[in-house]
Amino acid sequence: MKNKKILSLVFVIAFSFLYQGCTNLDEEVFDKLPVDEFGNTESQINSLIAPIYRTLKNVFPSNYFLLSECSADMAVTPTRKGGDWWDGGQFKELRFHTWTPNTSLVRSSYNAAMESISSCNKIYSMIEENESIGNKDVILAEIRGVRAFWYYLLLDYYGNVPIVTDFKDSSNPVTKSRSEVYEFVLTELNAIKDVVREDVTAASYGKITKGVVYTLLAKMYLNALVWYPEGGAKWQECADACDEVMELGYVFEPNFKASFVVQNQNSKEIIFPVVFSTADGGNHIHKRTLHYLDPIPLNLKVGTWNGVSAMPQYIKDYDAEDKRVAWSFLLGPMYNTDGSILITAHGRQLIHSVDIELKYNLDEDGWGQVEQEEGGRCSKWEFESGLNGDMENDMAIFRLADVYLMKAEALVRLGKENDEATRLVNLIRGRAFDNASKLLSSTTLEDIYKERRFELAWESSARQDMIRFGTFLDEIPGWKGVTPEKCLLFPIPQTALDANPELDQNPGY
Repeated sequence: MKNKKILSLVFVIAFSFLYQGCTNLDEEVFDKLPVDEFGNTESQINSLIAPIYRTLKNVFPSNYFLLSECSADMAVTPTRKGGDWWDGGQFKELRFHTWTPNTSLVRSSYNAAMESISSCNKIYSMIEENESIGNKDVILAEIRGVRAFWYYLLLDYYGNVPIVTDFKDSSNPVTKSRSEVYEFVLTELNAIKDVVREDVTAASYGKITKGVVYTLLAKMYLNALVWYPEGGAKWQECADACDEVMELGYVFEPNFKASFVVQNQNSKEIIFPVVFSTADGGNHIHKRTLHYLDPIPLNLKVGTWNGVSAMPQYIKDYDAEDKRVAWSFLLGPMYNTDGSILITAHGRQLIHSVDIELKYNLDEDGWGQVEQEEGGRCSKWEFESGLNGDMENDMAIFRLADVYLMKAEALVRLGKENDEATRLVNLIRGRAFDNASKLLSSTTLEDIYKERRFELAWESSARQDMIRFGTFLDEIPGWKGVTPEKCLLFPIPQTALDANPELDQNPGY
């Protein structure tokens, strides 16, 4: 048994070295050190739990980012002229809401969550058994927080999933109802909310803190009628959780881009980030979105993939004076070093248009190829001039602007304190407009729905918001018709069902 513990520890430490570059933890090599003699220093503890935070890289800019934005009306990964990004038709399926239990991204996202939960359970078990570790309750609460976050994602995207907390239990887990998963996540969060650290400092950045837990609680209450309808609305609970976050040391940054620059770990608006490093499989949103020639005017020394772009109507819905358009989307002509507009491989000027037209090789469903240059690209995270690899910009899973909007929504749905709801929305609008006339005199749910879209573009909130506001299944003219109710959840992957006969498929699939 002790040999197994030693091997497990070596695995965890080796894994954590890959992660430490993006957490600024002091690196120290611990080779074949027995687990019961490990965990006496903060550095050692950080090494033990680092892998659980590394799992968050499955959120953005791949699995859950794409599931959210490309199934909602925020983004699309079109098949480009020449065939790039066909990818077995999975992005067509996301855009048309015709995904199946065999859709690649549906499978990889589910697997990423389950593997991440298993990592949390493994490290939890190792620390729980280690008698040499002090302050164990806080460390275990931190691990439970990451695990609860992964179950929050499964609750949102897949609904009915197994709940596994014991790493040593090798039996096949059974499907739990969405209501049971909701109650589990809520119980976990309430159990740790007064145990985890509450500081908003460089030392707590990227970790589970009181601010993270209460933001997660606010999300749970905000979506209670979708995820746990039998429990009733929880708008007041949502507002109260937001208040807890707002009383901590977070700051609504006067500069919007402070949360998206290269060294954005200094932003006090960020509550819970995916922490990236150029040396550690960093943020690759630039590769996923930029045209092959965009690195020339942006002075990037990387190969880019010409993929995900904004849906046309999403950009068109912004006010013409809203500065977040320029802050979030790369549009217009892209120039060569000699001042001329770059020319694509198909002999067209590289001008990123808002509109995207499906026009080549159309199939019977209406999906086809588009021009290489079409579509507004994601430029919300600053491109570092001279970059020759992945980006270091962290991705804020939660930030304070979202908390403001959650509280405003809860207050409006409660039908009270509209002045406070309006104040919170206007704080956000005031940062986006130079003209004070753009501020609201009162706030409606429609105002908040739109403001969430304008403020949180590319931040993996579009699908959840559309479902809560009842627009997710609606027609998107030119892109998809009204879709069936089953699409409010993704299917359990066929590979998971084949591996575990105790699992149940979601209704309609």
